[in-house]
Amino acid sequence: MSDSLSFILNELGEEHPHGSVATPLYQTSMFAFESVEQMRRALAEETQSYFYTRGNNPTFTALERKLAALEGTEAALLFASGSAAVAAAVMANVEQGSHVVCVQKPYSWTNKLLTKLLARFGVEVSMVDGTRPENFAQAIRPNTRLLYLESPNSFTFELQDIVACVAVARQHGLLTIIDNSYATPLNQRPADMGVDIVVHSASKYIGGHSDVVAGILCCSQAMREKIFSSEYMTLGGVMAPFSAWLLLRGLRTLALRVERVAQTTPKVVDFLARHPKVEAVLYPFHPSHPQYELAKKQMKRPGGMFSFRLRANEMAEVERFCNRLQRFLLACSWGGYESLIFPACTLYGSANYQNPWLDWRLVRVYIGLEDADELIADLRQALECL
Repeated sequence: MSDSLSFILNELGEEHPHGSVATPLYQTSMFAFESVEQMRRALAEETQSYFYTRGNNPTFTALERKLAALEGTEAALLFASGSAAVAAAVMANVEQGSHVVCVQKPYSWTNKLLTKLLARFGVEVSMVDGTRPENFAQAIRPNTRLLYLESPNSFTFELQDIVACVAVARQHGLLTIIDNSYATPLNQRPADMGVDIVVHSASKYIGGHSDVVAGILCCSQAMREKIFSSEYMTLGGVMAPFSAWLLLRGLRTLALRVERVAQTTPKVVDFLARHPKVEAVLYPFHPSHPQYELAKKQMKRPGGMFSFRLRANEMAEVERFCNRLQRFLLACSWGGYESLIFPACTLYGSANYQNPWLDWRLVRVYIGLEDADELIADLRQALECL
């Protein structure tokens, strides 16, 4: 771990009262004042002061400063979930009659935000194949306000050329937002490439222990104040102090965890790519991926999640394969210790997840911190059922 990264993860933003090593948890809903004037001043400066924990809290401040430093932005803002962070970032920058250009196949709840919820208020959206930057340019209209990116997405792992997309946005005076949950700030820094707002589901790698749901938005100080004063305080999708404290704990081991999965995941991917019962592997850092060179250019190291397509004739075979696994948990999300598996066929028949583009033969895998050989052995025995 570099000296600068160690400083960010272990020191920045912490006052260490009474010599405490860990950041203290300020589990309080409000803050008291010694005079009416002091209270009035704090209320007038609520974007920066401690008045009510629906706004700021010292535990939040410590975490926000670390995350902004990791992403290379001026500021950060915490939310109760990644979906809340995405919603606030988008809603703060559109109005009735606005148009959004979004990468196709985004996170399911981002898709619902743009195509269902905001559509009720007159916001239009165009979904484009983000593997070609010119598709974004061709979709722009006079009322377009922002480009929404997700590189890579979290099931079919398609990337966007972030620098090229930012150039398109700037040419037309548009804002850019990206979901950077897959890569983490240690593997990809979109702000360095010109992206305006970087969003994370902190429930994943940043939390790292499968015990907290949270979201993060990293941006300029001006954008933070804009969102804080409107969508953040009004809608109230704020993080709890204890959740912020759990994320501070998770940050201490973030570098070690992303390095571990970067070492083990390619081993599992290589095994599956060679197996006769696997039709294809979708992983940005595998040479078979059509954007392999772009992945190496934009991301520092491999991530811990990928999908593969089984050679199956019926959905029951996929279900039988998944049910036979012993080292993988059947669960959503990713980023913790435990290796997980999420078959696309789970989504079939669910009213909340209508993804006609998602092949039922796809199985998404997250590789946790277990031994790669044990995971490969488990996959091998489960594939025997096909």
